[in-house]
Amino acid sequence: MAIRIALHHKTSYHYDRLVALSPHEVRLRPAPHARTPILSYSLSIKPQQHFINWQQDPYGNYIARLVFPEKSRELEITVDLVADMTVINPFDFFIESYAEIFPFQYTPQLAGELGAYLQAEKPGPLQQAWIKSARQEILKPGLLTIDFLVAVNQRLQKDIGYLVRMEPGVQKPDETLQKASGSCRDSGWLLVQILRNMGLAARFVSGYLIQLTADQKSLDGPSGPEADFTDLHAWAEVYIPGAGWIGLDPTSGMLASEGHIPLACTAMPASAAPVSGATDKAEVEFHHEMSVTRIHEDPRVTKPYSEAEWNAIEALGQQVDADLKKQDVRLTQGGEPTFVSIDDMDGAEWNTLAHGDKNANWRTSSRTA
Repeated sequence: MAIRIALHHKTSYHYDRLVALSPHEVRLRPAPHARTPILSYSLSIKPQQHFINWQQDPYGNYIARLVFPEKSRELEITVDLVADMTVINPFDFFIESYAEIFPFQYTPQLAGELGAYLQAEKPGPLQQAWIKSARQEILKPGLLTIDFLVAVNQRLQKDIGYLVRMEPGVQKPDETLQKASGSCRDSGWLLVQILRNMGLAARFVSGYLIQLTADQKSLDGPSGPEADFTDLHAWAEVYIPGAGWIGLDPTSGMLASEGHIPLACTAMPASAAPVSGATDKAEVEFHHEMSVTRIHEDPRVTKPYSEAEWNAIEALGQQVDADLKKQDVRLTQGGEPTFVSIDDMDGAEWNTLAHGDKNANWRTSSRTA
């Protein structure tokens, strides 16, 4: 089952005068390791007079470097992509045997290659206390690494409340813990530092989050968004030998799946900014819009065929019946409802034997022409 969506993302700056635009770097193209199938992608830039060069940064992320030869009153960046929201099992990976139990040690070669993602800032007192408490609460002999990651991610989600914070930059980990709240980028960076201080390679991720409304309301938990939704988001990834980079979203307490499309994964949050650059001093009007539209949906149990599709199916069935009658094709239909004992449902006569003493009086058959 797949739902095909079209994502539209436009960011525009309108200045009150002609301004010179410095070279800009745009990190709005899905990263090479994105697991959600991207069927098409386009990046449109205004002003029309510009030069664009696609590059990859030191981390392997795609960057569009823009150069503007003339002054302009506007800067507009538009992304359009089409993706298949095929369900992804975030636990679909294997872990090297030496890393299955936490804690473990990276091999010397791997530790060298992951050097930038192992460099932890010196933890403040609140972060030290959180890590100590988490170790006491979570760590047990023989604890599986994946169980440890899930527990840390969920614990942080419970401790840090989510809020929309418009101020630029990322809070210090102790500031986020002291306030017990932060934006997605604040909790994402806090999780990166916690994992690094516990000996794991971790990196900061900026990307798109796509959430589609459920076909049916949940019976025992949150039902999710009331309408299809997309926005820029931030989370963390941790490197586990054998599994590679695993996405952890401390905002939801869940592992990253098909709704998470990474754009930039870096050792430091500043390197993952969606757009970076400068202009002459001027008054500016900023506008930002994002939308997600379903352009194809496979029928499924929770959302079957539409009324028009049902009408087409019934019309086809009527046509088949008419053709069979015209050609004098006669059919028979057989039915065999079978009783299954409530206290011996595993008995052979209810599973493999065609007939038995216990089911002789309960098996009936009918045949009609």
